[in-house]
Amino acid sequence: MSAVEAEIAALEGLSSAILRDRWSALTGSPVPRISPKLLRLALAWELQARSFGGLSRATTRTLDQLGRGETLTAPARPGMRLVREWQGRVHVVTVGEDQVVRWEERPYRSLSEVARAITGTRWSGPAFFGLKKKVAA
Repeated sequence: MSAVEAEIAALEGLSSAILRDRWSALTGSPVPRISPKLLRLALAWELQARSFGGLSRATTRTLDQLGRGETLTAPARPGMRLVREWQGRVHVVTVGEDQVVRWEERPYRSLSEVARAITGTRWSGPAFFGLKKKVAA
């Protein structure tokens, strides 16, 4: 059993007061108003996230969007071909199997970089290429 597994297993025997103290010491934030059972789960997640890494930026953004219920951004997947007309000119962008975005035979790191190159201003790449949609009320 690893050290993290042992720490998580030890949470089962702790009282509510000790769990709250453990939360404060571990996160440095106020203790959420939840049951001891949920607090154990939250502490277990925090322990694992600190040892093995937390959620990716993309996952955090998706969860945030879903929680707010405002927009939903579809990911740019390998093999995708995105077409956008801008000021009378059609722009075609492809997403390679290597996740590299290509526009006019040049590689870019993101759709936002391509949108900036096309428009000359800062744009959200997913919004510019129609991957970001407002969620219906």
